Amino acid sequence: MCRQRYQKLITYDTPWDFHNRQKDYPASIRLIRKPVIAMVNGYCLGGGLEMAISADMRYASESARFGAPEINHGWIGGGGASQILPRLIGPGLAAELLISGRTYTAEEAKEMGLVDRLYKTPEELETAVYDMAELLASKAPIAAQVIKKAVKVSQNIGLDAGLDYENELVYITFSTEDKEEGQRAFVEKREPVFKGR
Repeated sequence: MCRQRYQKLITYDTPWDFHNRQKDYPASIRLIRKPVIAMVNGYCLGGGLEMAISADMRYASESARFGAPEINHGWIGGGGASQILPRLIGPGLAAELLISGRTYTAEEAKEMGLVDRLYKTPEELETAVYDMAELLASKAPIAAQVIKKAVKVSQNIGLDAGLDYENELVYITFSTEDKEEGQRAFVEKREPVFKGR
């Protein structure tokens, strides 16, 4: 049902147009300003893997499986795996994962750094993801967005430039109402109520 709706919403003039737009769905995840947690329970292959690595964090159950099987069909994915995976797990493991076309267990994915948190059961996974999402939602929204941006930028620039960039971002957060609320709440020994201003 979902696939039929998707195909009705998007049409492609040429095969090249279809392949060129494949990068759009994981890119849309990377463009979300709020923190994104990928909750993986089951198979996370090809485009699913590209979506998961586009998230800020990846939590999985032990039954999850990861891989990039596109090479087994004679092609490569177009959603950023060859660029994001080396930054995430290192170039050697990224090359292995992409060129072997094999499927990895959740334990293997955790060991290589592809998975951030691993849970025994789907129920434990779901609880952990929702608990973390609730915790993240309680934080100052502007500061969270700025941190997310700084972490992404850190993958593309040198340390000195990154430290300068971070220092500039401090001024953004220090000019917010949320910073004032955070300080008041600390002094008054209460939980802050952030408004994203």
